[in-house]
Amino acid sequence: MQIYNGKGVSGGIAIGRIRVYKKRGQEINCISVTDTDKELIRFRDAKKEAARQLDILYEKALKDLGEENAAIFEAHQMILEDIDFNESVEAIVQSKNVNIEYAVFETGKKIAEIFAQMDDSYMKERAADVKDVSERLLNILKGASDEIFISDEPVIIAARELAPSETIQLDKSKVLSFVTTLGSSNSHTAILARMMAIPAVARVELPLDDSIDGKLGIVDGEAGLIYVEPDEETCKEMQLKKQQEHQKQKMLQQLRGKESTTSDGQKVMLYANIGSVEDIDAAVRNDAEGVGLFRTEFIYMEKEDYPTEEEQFQIYKQAAEKMEGRRIIIRTLDIGADKKCDYFGMEQEENPALGCRAIRICLMRPEIFETQLRALYRASNYGKIAIMYPMITSIKEIRRIKEIVSKVKAELKAEGIPYGNLEQGIMIETPAAVFISKELAREVDFFSIGTNDLTQYALAIDRQNTKLDEFYDAHHPSVLRMISMVVENAHQAGIWVGICGELGADPQITKEFLAMEVDELSMSPESILQIRKIIRETNVREYKMKK
Repeated sequence: MQIYNGKGVSGGIAIGRIRVYKKRGQEINCISVTDTDKELIRFRDAKKEAARQLDILYEKALKDLGEENAAIFEAHQMILEDIDFNESVEAIVQSKNVNIEYAVFETGKKIAEIFAQMDDSYMKERAADVKDVSERLLNILKGASDEIFISDEPVIIAARELAPSETIQLDKSKVLSFVTTLGSSNSHTAILARMMAIPAVARVELPLDDSIDGKLGIVDGEAGLIYVEPDEETCKEMQLKKQQEHQKQKMLQQLRGKESTTSDGQKVMLYANIGSVEDIDAAVRNDAEGVGLFRTEFIYMEKEDYPTEEEQFQIYKQAAEKMEGRRIIIRTLDIGADKKCDYFGMEQEENPALGCRAIRICLMRPEIFETQLRALYRASNYGKIAIMYPMITSIKEIRRIKEIVSKVKAELKAEGIPYGNLEQGIMIETPAAVFISKELAREVDFFSIGTNDLTQYALAIDRQNTKLDEFYDAHHPSVLRMISMVVENAHQAGIWVGICGELGADPQITKEFLAMEVDELSMSPESILQIRKIIRETNVREYKMKK
């Protein structure tokens, strides 16, 4: 028996034969050409065919997986038409007099590397989308088929990584589990696995060869373990665990519609983190009580120029309406650091994580900020919208925000445009904000603690640097003490406080947050019922006495 460790990204136990999936190698040669116009015509024809194929995949995903998962192929269409992508391809062909295949390959590789180097885990996974689009174009240009066949029987699929177009073409009845040597909890494969309710493990140092292909395997998605040719004792143990997992999932489904209240009466709001309007479907399906973080930066990053007020208004209005009266907290523009938009024309910075980002950009460029605020206030007439400002470090910043908000409201009132009474909140993401949280609490309606950045800044460790994993501790006593201090100061000022970083979905720390009297936890939609179960089974008074 061989045991391999990875990162569990979708819980559950799968038992079956392992099937190794390897992509056909893309052998791209750089060939000199004399007729560059002919190459560009081939490129335009390939894009038309790619768009046709993506339309088909979108319709299939819409039918099989719903709107939120189908939206990935709309994003692929946008990559296909992206100005930077197209200009780069054309520039390589024309300046180097080379074949279009080489230009597409080089452009896709360059842009994918940019995404892969980003700090934000969601944006890291967009590298796979760029690769997927590039490979689609290359297959078309080379006349290759993109059809996928895995097996006639249900199997555990082991692969380096799986692109969205590959996962959507799989016969779902033949998939027991996904195991990949790359990827993360935000990869399309992981998201699809959670939706299909099948186990998945990423980042496994697994040999993708005959040493595992066709062998009996067991995947433990919660523990992040893969057993190859397990012994009889392990098989019995995992069969029992599989039965227990099945019962656990049935129990979790019974928590839909139930209150997130502890056994001794402490109420907690369980909200969802989302990145688009389409993600609201997952939030509603998993019984989220609201949205604790709507990341609006993706609206900017998916465009080639500043989104207009009307474009933003339509997005926020649709989001508010889909939430049907439940609170949706929309974070204002959080561009900067690893999240870049070329049309912003930002200067290169030696340390972008500590540079011009988030609220600093908004206050330095109030015209961009005012456009977003106008759209948000207009949309607030259609639902329960709250606004949250990121990376706040001083009272001065809040006062300046209030001045701009007052100006926007006055303009809307003068124009006869109705708007609601929005809650105004800030993110606590730096030690500076923690230590002046008593003063900050007097200025706003709520706090939301961004534990990802707070931990990173408190420990002075880049959380994306895997070489420092042994030093990075999200449960570090200093981080927990800072969270506790923020909660205490918020409550003294009479405002509520939530958690919207990855710790919000960490079951190991849920009881600690309850003991701190955190009011709201926001997380990926798939984690909501599991955390609700912990909340409902906890007696906070007893937990505090045992500490």
